Amino acid sequence: MMKYIYGFLCALLFVLPVPASAAATKFEVTGWIPYWRAATGTADTMPNLSKLTEVNPFVYTIKSDGTLLDNGKLDEEPWVSFIAEAKRQKVRVIPTIMTGNSELLHKLLSKQKSRIALEDRITALVKEKGFDGIDIDFEGKKAEDRIFFSTFLKGLYQRMGKKWVMCTIETRIPNADRYYGTTVPPDAGKFANDLKEINKYCDRVRIMAYDQQNIDLKLASKYASSSQLYAPVGDPAWIEKVVNLMAKDIKKSKILIGVPTYGYEHDVTAYANNEYIYDILWTFNPGYAIPLAAQYGVTPERTPWGEMAFTYVPTAASTTPPISVTTPALAASGAASLIATAVNTNRTFRYVVWPDAQSIQQRIELAKKLGVRGISIFKLDGGQDPNIWAVLQGVKK
Repeated sequence: MMKYIYGFLCALLFVLPVPASAAATKFEVTGWIPYWRAATGTADTMPNLSKLTEVNPFVYTIKSDGTLLDNGKLDEEPWVSFIAEAKRQKVRVIPTIMTGNSELLHKLLSKQKSRIALEDRITALVKEKGFDGIDIDFEGKKAEDRIFFSTFLKGLYQRMGKKWVMCTIETRIPNADRYYGTTVPPDAGKFANDLKEINKYCDRVRIMAYDQQNIDLKLASKYASSSQLYAPVGDPAWIEKVVNLMAKDIKKSKILIGVPTYGYEHDVTAYANNEYIYDILWTFNPGYAIPLAAQYGVTPERTPWGEMAFTYVPTAASTTPPISVTTPALAASGAASLIATAVNTNRTFRYVVWPDAQSIQQRIELAKKLGVRGISIFKLDGGQDPNIWAVLQGVKK
């Protein structure tokens, strides 16, 4: 009899529904489309919606009175047709509300009346427009507003019901790495984001794993000791540190790694003994870098951390015809360093660095290795490496 009971129970396991928590977690791919390139962004993304889990119109900001400003005019074309098609393909449409105004955030969040009004206003917007949720991207908050921001998220989460609350937040790494070789300041442990509370009240947490610059002094020191240029948009080694630290308080099933599609041009000063000082000039799309390299006859190369880069010395003429010979990607930096060391002075050159489709593939593989929910791409504006869509084919599994 026991044998038959055992067989029945085993068979039953195959027919009972599997709890959602036990089901395989699907990898998610989301992407921001900025209002300042709405036409090209929507046109480029529309044929590729099937490769995405969610699209984020990057359009809303907060006015000084706490009301919301739709910079992208989502009630007009091309957004109307784009959003309709996204919904038809069951791709989530979750616009972003962004502000980096610290004083405004303090004014709105620190007072109960204005904080609740903002929660109500956002909820009403989402439900009136039929969005699937909202993405909160409040940057530059003061540490003193930590509890107020958490209270805001709690109130918004309660009001939104079945709608999604997404949060886009800054990165965090161990202080030992951030302040490597320097004295850790007394306030190093004070942050505006309470990660445990964010984990409670955000359905997804997008970590802005880009604009690394010089935030990780330990990694920078490693490259400096080998006399290599180091100014990544986002080094996977740094990203891994970020995820490992932040995942202590945020479930990995909620984390999406921010992936950039733009690069930086730096004005670099070389000093004796291969010392470099980087000054960011501007951001750019790959369509700027490739012709620039051709103009100066430089062959870009892949950096040790996986992005593309090259150096050059700008000439006075802005319409210099393409040079017929090609030079190594880092020739300008090498020459500047040699001269600086030889005559004990300094020399300047330009350093151009950006992620391409292969860099993005690398970040997807990292996200899967780390076991997080997926990636969030900033930005899909038609100016990214066009090969990105081939990389994203079949990623959602």
